[in-house]
Amino acid sequence: MKKIIGFILLLTISFNSFSQANEEDINALSIFSEYVKAKNYDAAFQPWMDLRARSPKFNSAIYVYGERILKHKIKNSTAEEKESFINDLLKLWEEKRENFPSKTPLGDILAKSAQLQYDYKNELGLSSSEIFTNFDRAYNEDLNSFNNPKNLYTYFKLLVKLYDENQKSAEDLFTKYDEISEKVEKEIKNYTNKVNKFVNSEDEEVTISTKDQRRIKSYNSFLKAYDQISKGMEKDLGDRGNCENLIPLYENNFEANQADGKWLSRAMNRLYGKACDDSPLFVRIVEKKNELEPNASTAYYLGTIKDKQGNSSEAIVFYNQAIELETDSYEKAKILFRIATNFRKNGLFSRARSYYMQALGFNPSMGRSYLAIAQMYASSAKNCGNDNFSQRAVYWLASKEAMKASRVDGTLKSAAIKSSKNYEAKAPQKSEIFSSGREGEVIDISCWISRSVKVPNL
Repeated sequence: MKKIIGFILLLTISFNSFSQANEEDINALSIFSEYVKAKNYDAAFQPWMDLRARSPKFNSAIYVYGERILKHKIKNSTAEEKESFINDLLKLWEEKRENFPSKTPLGDILAKSAQLQYDYKNELGLSSSEIFTNFDRAYNEDLNSFNNPKNLYTYFKLLVKLYDENQKSAEDLFTKYDEISEKVEKEIKNYTNKVNKFVNSEDEEVTISTKDQRRIKSYNSFLKAYDQISKGMEKDLGDRGNCENLIPLYENNFEANQADGKWLSRAMNRLYGKACDDSPLFVRIVEKKNELEPNASTAYYLGTIKDKQGNSSEAIVFYNQAIELETDSYEKAKILFRIATNFRKNGLFSRARSYYMQALGFNPSMGRSYLAIAQMYASSAKNCGNDNFSQRAVYWLASKEAMKASRVDGTLKSAAIKSSKNYEAKAPQKSEIFSSGREGEVIDISCWISRSVKVPNL
């Protein structure tokens, strides 16, 4: 009986101790979280540090709020203190990974750490090579969660720097360029498909809830960031990736890699992207890839080769084959857009419009298709219409297409609205509409456009 009473007493004491400790942790969490919400980070620092040391697994808010506290300390500390706070933030992320692994993806946390080291490389005394190695670890160990646009771009910029310092080879540079580009394209596809769920393919207005509007805004912010990365990488690569450098590199490596489908695919994409598709090497690579692994891309490139040779009928056969072979809607839209752009460059506007519209059928948020159609309308204004008024009325059509782009593609909204206004300025103005007496009239636009437009009511 004495043993039983003693055991119960021990349990009671332990429970009371646990309750007191738990209450102490709850109070500490409440105190520093309120300080953080009020942006009084200095007051939050000590109760936060106490709880972090005492109960690191108590609540993930220790790490969420702790990150804000330490970033404030880094920003507002003296030179002597700054390094200590930077290293403590790096340590905090490691602790979060250890105590809340499900909320701390490895690739994301490693990339964040490498970015912090890059931002404060002078304070930490780190070399570009050391930081690049840390980014490389994030890339190699958990690419799926290495998604932050800024981090991906920094990773590539460091590689360019190391290449310029002769620490990385041309092959290293172009291979990593292709890898990061593929990663960026994958993310763009992911967010585009999310946006497309809220875009009507018939270009009709749809009602979107406030919650979904916030989601779309977030998706578009990522799309804009990834688009900026692509442009930034292309700019950073610059002349390092011109035909004079690419062709010898791929020429030297062709024999060793002619059975490697991935190498062939990247080589032909890079040569085409850099307008090196006039080279005999490009033709050899495309033909070898088509022989080894025929797919939509090789069919498309064979079409471009036939186009350059003046065999437009054969080119169309390959283009249609590319469309049939591609089963993914997003990728199919990309091929259709490329085909349309080729026709537009060759002045085949009606055919180009047809392919742009098909592209929109598979990717309704592809606003650049609408902008391309608008540009074709505008460039044809002088050749379509029976008089000056009806010719300039074409700009209303162009403006309408540009506005479609602004509605479906958040990343193009400002540029599309600007284009629309420019077209409107070239169309007949109110005074001209009044003096012409054609208010409300429907004008049939002739030539390849074959559309009608209504003169605005005054």
